[in-house]
Amino acid sequence: MIKAIVTDIEGTTSSIDFVHETLFPYAKQRLRAFLREQAGDDRVQHLLDDVEQIVGRDLSIDEAADVLDQWIAEDRKLTPLKTLQGLIWKVGYENGELQGHVYADTPEYLKRWHAAGKALYVYSSGSVEAQRLIFGHTAYGDLTPLFSGYFDTRIGAKREAASYRAILREIGLAGREVLFLSDVGAELDAAREAGLATCQLLRDAKAQPAPAHPQARDFADVKF
Repeated sequence: MIKAIVTDIEGTTSSIDFVHETLFPYAKQRLRAFLREQAGDDRVQHLLDDVEQIVGRDLSIDEAADVLDQWIAEDRKLTPLKTLQGLIWKVGYENGELQGHVYADTPEYLKRWHAAGKALYVYSSGSVEAQRLIFGHTAYGDLTPLFSGYFDTRIGAKREAASYRAILREIGLAGREVLFLSDVGAELDAAREAGLATCQLLRDAKAQPAPAHPQARDFADVKF
């Protein structure tokens, strides 16, 4: 029996285009100014230290911004980049420049599954803070009370089975009791290797079908 659902965001609860055409450009355009303005903030400084550790050398603010710009262009799933993007998006959500996108059926089915006693979790390469912002500022209101927890790359990479085993330990359930929803076949492969039930969402023409997994066009199609 499925007791919990772990869901991806891009292409699953929310549009891929929203992330790539709205969120990423928003952060990129404001990244350099944000780093200059917030360089004295301890959290930002720790993130810049993490960037320097990854590249293996000391960096000026502008050099760090150049590295982060390159990572954005390469769509790198690196924790300091994702965390910094989340901090910039937070400003955008708070001043009304951004609104979190979710598909129309997302709030309906999240509420339905929550009411049925399923614990809901998010696992995305975007930072936990960014996840909370998307679900906390939707056209359907604040959806964050529906979730029991959030996971990002600090738990591990999404295409590695060890990450899903770590999630199972965190939530205290066996793999057969947890359903993972994603549009990406490699993520579903890793989740299945860790023992989770899986379902691929094919909402977007960009999604590459992974026939080894059950498939759904939307949440109404998801079967437990």
